[in-house]
Amino acid sequence: MAGGVKGQLDVAAKAASYNMLLQVMLRVATFVMNGFVLRFIHADLLGVVNMRLTLLYSTVLFLSREALRKACLSRTTGQTKWRHVNNLMWCSPVLGLVTSCLVSALWLSPFLKQPNVPHDVIGVALFALSAITELLAEPLWVLSQTHSYVKLKVMTEGVSQMTKCLVVVVGVYFAPQWGVVLFSIAQLLYSLTYVSIFYGYFHIHLNSPEGKSLPISSVTDIIPCSEEDTKTWCSPYLVHLTWSFFKHSFLKQLLTDGERYVMTIFGVLSFAQQGVYDVINNLGSLVPRFIFLPIEDSFYVFFASSLYRGEPPEKQREGVLPDVAHTLAMILKFVIVVAMVILSFGYAYSYLALNIYGGKLLSGGEGPTLLRWYCLYVMLLAVNGVTECFVLAAMSQKQVDRYNGTMLVFSFVFLCASLLLTKSFGSVGFILANCVNMGCRILHSCHFIHSYFSSTPYRPLILALPSLPMVTTFALSFLITAFSEWVLCCDQGFWRVCLHILVGVACLLGVGSTVLLCEHELTSFVLSRLPTRISSRLLRVTKILHITTILPKSD
Repeated sequence: MAGGVKGQLDVAAKAASYNMLLQVMLRVATFVMNGFVLRFIHADLLGVVNMRLTLLYSTVLFLSREALRKACLSRTTGQTKWRHVNNLMWCSPVLGLVTSCLVSALWLSPFLKQPNVPHDVIGVALFALSAITELLAEPLWVLSQTHSYVKLKVMTEGVSQMTKCLVVVVGVYFAPQWGVVLFSIAQLLYSLTYVSIFYGYFHIHLNSPEGKSLPISSVTDIIPCSEEDTKTWCSPYLVHLTWSFFKHSFLKQLLTDGERYVMTIFGVLSFAQQGVYDVINNLGSLVPRFIFLPIEDSFYVFFASSLYRGEPPEKQREGVLPDVAHTLAMILKFVIVVAMVILSFGYAYSYLALNIYGGKLLSGGEGPTLLRWYCLYVMLLAVNGVTECFVLAAMSQKQVDRYNGTMLVFSFVFLCASLLLTKSFGSVGFILANCVNMGCRILHSCHFIHSYFSSTPYRPLILALPSLPMVTTFALSFLITAFSEWVLCCDQGFWRVCLHILVGVACLLGVGSTVLLCEHELTSFVLSRLPTRISSRLLRVTKILHITTILPKSD
């Protein structure tokens, strides 16, 4: 049984690795595209597309598929029929159709501030259509997740995103006057490519010997129908679980994109300000999106498939709890270390990064201050993402329902904080409000984890705390780089800026050496889940550093 858990852990780690690679590719492509596009369009159009229309698209997707995905990937003490799961996932496009109509009507209503940009109505319609189209692949997405087709997601989203980026870059260069229509067509092509790859892949794969182990024999088998033995269409338990997750997903979406909803509904910032905020937000969220989010997605699958939902630790399968507790502690410590790197170095290099990427448009005004506060927010995002993914995998349906009420309180706190803080601090107020929100969620998740493991000898939250030498090294790096920025950066010549960068590189090497020397358990956990060739080389480096520190000095 423990071997099965180890296999699931290896699959989760592999999926996280591939997802990180995917997120790196997608974020780098988007990052480069935004840098190019900024030189051809005005800030108002950027705000409309990246904030208003993208929020509509993400809202429809999140509300229509998040709850269904979590319910269908959960492990229960009973056996769940694949036909029931498949039928339930077909509710996703139907929900998408209803949600897109409601959200589009709200977006075009006189209650919201309307942009002075041509073809905004066409943009709303095409972005909504794009979301509905993408939801048609949900049954195959769940099938790929449950059978660990981790490379498929990388290929599908990678090709789709590159198609979208290529259309946008070529379009704004040759026909920037198309504006909203151009971005909307690119988004629709993304969704069409996404769905086509999923259906095309499984059509080919099901006709190969490797596809014989799947619960379907052709793509047409995913068409909804009743289960052969019981003649039922869906499991009542899955329906109730989905409803619980739906209430949680609705609240989570409000908290995740809360500042965007405040901007869109209350109009506290102009569309041009929203465009600049979005660029800086994308820059600050690079690490959360391409490292933290894949880890959360992959290890949620691991926790959900390893634990019986709602059951106490003593009723879990034999050998499961030690692996789950150790994995929770190690991934939590890993994201904390990554976040501490960002927090320590982000303060001294925010201005320089924005100046290089967007010039005075971004580095002037409150841009650097916004990015510095975002570094603190990243730390809270890291901790909340891991702790909450475990909590949602272990909670019973009733506990999820109670948590939905707690999330409603958090939503109200965030809304009040964002409205109050933006009046005093401008765009920075959104970051501060998000910090308050994440802090509340972390406290709730940590309380649940502590209670869950209280009857066992395992203490994953304590094991996840960084060592004193590591904290000291990060603090020294923060002080050294901050002093370096004050002395050398950033209007005192090219060579002083280069020297400032070298100071940061030296401090980063010191941090890396400290982690390798003082966090042996974390290092072994991470390296053991990297590809063999890479992990063997890094393990040799780690051993050399460790031996060097313990060798006695010669007289």
